[in-house]
Amino acid sequence: MPRKTTTFELTLPLPKNGEPEYRWLYTVLRNEVLAARLAPGTRLPGTRDLAAQYRLSRGTVVRAFEELKAEGYLEGSIGSGTYVSKVLPESMLEITKRTQPSAVEAKLRNEPRLSAFAGRVRPFPSYEPRAPRAFRAHVPAFDLFPMALWAQLAGRRLRKLSVSALAGCESLGYPPLRRAVAGYLAASRGVKCTTEQVMIVSGAQQAFDLAARLLLDRGDRVAMEDPGYVGAARVFAACGAEVVPVPVDAAGIRVDDINMKGARLVYVTPGHQFPLGMTMSLARRLELLKWAERANALIFEDDYDSEYRYSGRPVPALQGLDRSGRVIFAGTFSKVLFPSLRLGYMVLPEALVERFAALQSSTSRHAPVPDQAVLADFIEEGHFGRHLRRMRQVYGERFGVLLEEGRRELAGLVEISPIEAGLQTCGWLADGLDERKVVTAAAERGVEVEPLGRYSVRGLERPGVHLGFAAVDEREIRRGVRELAVALEG
Repeated sequence: MPRKTTTFELTLPLPKNGEPEYRWLYTVLRNEVLAARLAPGTRLPGTRDLAAQYRLSRGTVVRAFEELKAEGYLEGSIGSGTYVSKVLPESMLEITKRTQPSAVEAKLRNEPRLSAFAGRVRPFPSYEPRAPRAFRAHVPAFDLFPMALWAQLAGRRLRKLSVSALAGCESLGYPPLRRAVAGYLAASRGVKCTTEQVMIVSGAQQAFDLAARLLLDRGDRVAMEDPGYVGAARVFAACGAEVVPVPVDAAGIRVDDINMKGARLVYVTPGHQFPLGMTMSLARRLELLKWAERANALIFEDDYDSEYRYSGRPVPALQGLDRSGRVIFAGTFSKVLFPSLRLGYMVLPEALVERFAALQSSTSRHAPVPDQAVLADFIEEGHFGRHLRRMRQVYGERFGVLLEEGRRELAGLVEISPIEAGLQTCGWLADGLDERKVVTAAAERGVEVEPLGRYSVRGLERPGVHLGFAAVDEREIRRGVRELAVALEG
């Protein structure tokens, strides 16, 4: 076991009144070792430093150290430092076992009183740090991101970072980045906004959380597309909202559905419906906006990966059609650049800007300024646009390979949806195939698919799986199709 060196001061329990200094120091160090708070191999402070910290004589510290060495708790010699013994005697381990409460006892004894909110929170899976394979969904091509360029911009920005930037920024975000995002959204997504309406957040999940806290009270109704994004539903439910499923058709969310009645907030993904992939029609967008105005409700537009469009005419954002301040528009750079960047944005109706800024200022304050500054440079210098164009071409080619190979190898087994945008598509399974059995069989062949049923409350009319194509190259896509065909035929 390697030795752990440290120059940190030790924080020890203070002695009781009248307790001899030597006996106190010996006892607390012994207890710290037995409780594993001082791990085997940890280097202790020098005797002079420890004596000065606790206003002891050096002789008192030396005496305590020597007795602990004699009993096997510490080891070391003059000039080499003093360490916690790497191997403790079996008798010490038995003492630890007898004095430590069981896991159940400790949990019952220390169980804190939690809020109702804590009882409603459910964990949401994050990205797993493993190499992507066919057909992992929701993931961009990390290997094609221009990391050397990003590092160059980051180094330059950090060298030029001002004192004011080190102090932080306003809660709405770093102004140059907000200005760059506003320009990009106006040109590419048809969003109508000023820089003052743009708020930088740490990603889509924070955007959901901020909106839920400010807009929803316990029991308020939130209408969600069904099937729809589970990550948003869990945030709204944790805040005590009643999340109700609304069916979708080829044009988008069914505005005439009974569950729309009484909703204070409607969550939609009009640019690329999650998870089915269709684009909300213009007529349905106008119908939804009229409904929101009549119902005095708000719309949360999640534009999670609409930057990548492969066919059809670009469809402006729903927010760009809004005339009465009903739409909150949100996007993220996780799908466009890389997830660990943890930067996204919201475009807020003017009437809500101050409220969102106030909440942000009292919670996370703002996203890290250095990251925001580097991203602002990446956008303003044209690198972001070039990266989007390059990746749009790459992903379009990979999707074409998936369609071609699927028609040849999966005919009669899987019908692949010809989507217009996004990083993944749907594979509709033939009659008699079970989603979960398909997922298991595919995994045994080294293929990663996920069941579409996990995103639906009411259930889907036919079984299907998600097929991601963006994160892997054409060779891996062809291998994945062949192995998936073998799995399904078996």
